[in-house]
Amino acid sequence: MKLFHGSYTEINTIDLTKAKPYKDFGKAFYLTKHYEQAEIWANRLGREFKKEGLVTEFEFDEYAYEDENLKVLKFDEYDEQWLDFIVFNRSKRNSTHEYDIVEGPVADDDVTQRIEAYLAGKITKKDFLDELKYHKSTHQIAFCTLESLQMLEKIKKNKFVNDIDDAITQSLVTEFDMTEQQAIDLYFQSNTYGMLIDENTEFNKKTWQEIYELFKAELKY
Repeated sequence: MKLFHGSYTEINTIDLTKAKPYKDFGKAFYLTKHYEQAEIWANRLGREFKKEGLVTEFEFDEYAYEDENLKVLKFDEYDEQWLDFIVFNRSKRNSTHEYDIVEGPVADDDVTQRIEAYLAGKITKKDFLDELKYHKSTHQIAFCTLESLQMLEKIKKNKFVNDIDDAITQSLVTEFDMTEQQAIDLYFQSNTYGMLIDENTEFNKKTWQEIYELFKAELKY
């Protein structure tokens, strides 16, 4: 699975000691499968540190879900268990949890405000969860331990490949009337993209138009 991390700098080495505590899923290295969401994170941090935001791309080995040595917690949607876990991790009374990897929706700015209202007793848990049924889809995955980081590998790309990425995603938006988010998600999770970043295939010797046609053939298949 392709995952993206938004920051104010390129990530070459992951250092969990620099991770901030009291986040949604605890102290961890956070990524998302949505490129656009990673861009938002990157731009926000870029403004904070007065630098240009940057998205770093990783390959996640999904064998982690089956590895008996790793404890994985997944939330498929905003629900009561998700809310309780968020509240637990954000409380300064709690130091850590037992999981290596945690995956689920993001408590963004709007959701955070409602969580604070819930904790202040201004809205009930039921009302809070009912509101989230209409919230936009978000995604984050937290790598909380050194063992979990072994399931991540940074993808190194040259400028030529980045240019192909941009050309193909923009073509999808134009030709198929997709949103940019839909185009990015579809492309980065495709077999064609996997072949492009694998230097052994020599896909990077093809023109972007040739690769685009291969990608469309994959979609039809």
